[in-house]
Amino acid sequence: MEYNIAVIKGDGIGPEIVNEAMKVLKAVGKVYNHKFNFKELLAGGCAIDAAGISLPDETLAFAKNSDAVLLGAVGGPKWDNVESNNRPEKALLRLREELGLFCNLRPAKIYEELIDASPLKSEIVKDVDILVVRELTGGIYFGEKKTSDDGKYAYDMMCYSEEEIIRIARLAFASALLRKKHVTLVDKSNVLETSKLWRRVVSKLLKDYPEINLDYMYVDNAAMQLVKSPSMFDVILTENMFGDILSDELSMITGSIGLLSSASLREDNFGMYEPIHGSAPDIANQNIANPIATILSAALMLRHTFALEKEARSIENAVREVIKNGLRTPDIYSNASNKKIGTIEMGDEITKRIK
Repeated sequence: MEYNIAVIKGDGIGPEIVNEAMKVLKAVGKVYNHKFNFKELLAGGCAIDAAGISLPDETLAFAKNSDAVLLGAVGGPKWDNVESNNRPEKALLRLREELGLFCNLRPAKIYEELIDASPLKSEIVKDVDILVVRELTGGIYFGEKKTSDDGKYAYDMMCYSEEEIIRIARLAFASALLRKKHVTLVDKSNVLETSKLWRRVVSKLLKDYPEINLDYMYVDNAAMQLVKSPSMFDVILTENMFGDILSDELSMITGSIGLLSSASLREDNFGMYEPIHGSAPDIANQNIANPIATILSAALMLRHTFALEKEARSIENAVREVIKNGLRTPDIYSNASNKKIGTIEMGDEITKRIK
């Protein structure tokens, strides 16, 4: 089979980590007789530098006509003073909106060999296996925004419709059916009207999924419980901003933000795949960034958009084998029994284990 992938390497460490994911995908193609065609496109700060705009029309057009999008990371201090409607992050938000990517899947499972890399005690994190299902195109990030002329007053509106909640909740329930059948709706319904709507809609939808065990938790309590007892969670269903914050917290619980992948999907399973971390310009071009999150995002692409389950597992097994063999980028290096390697070397080690 032949697949056309729009590649947006972005800023900071983005080009380095995406290069390794492409390397791994090429190995998968060779082993399984697929052809992955990569078209490199600009978005983010690098696009501002080259074209004066964070998301050029060419990038958006090709992304819309591709089979999937692979993205590194965008942004950095260099573009902090760019006008707000052209910041690098706006490119990411617009891509999600224009491509209809309403569902963000962020899996977080701790590797036994990396338990010591977690800041929490091993007995707390040893069984962590959580899927965050985050609504991606609604809420406060996409609501109306305004700052007064004198700069002394501002607001951001958080808006949700019943239809937006139903479509993301159905995906969360469907995901839970393949796991432990447990969904936790995280909200702030004691304060926010949007959260009250989430509870009403999700509770009503539950009748279509009798096998699911659904419970509810305020977002502040969820943040605490992720530290105190993360293994109590299976699938976390939540709105845009809460999902953004909680999944970053979860990334540190599992040992490093450099390990967590994500998939942003629409109804037809078209998706954009990226690590959950940022562009980390402070470590760019030093061959020390961890490419595993991006490589695992490529595995999610194979699974969710291309329905290539064996190929996806081959990447995940290769990553597991590398970690089991003690190979570590600096962010997950913990003791002398490990071997510290760089970004390129990690990509090479994973690539040669694709079977």
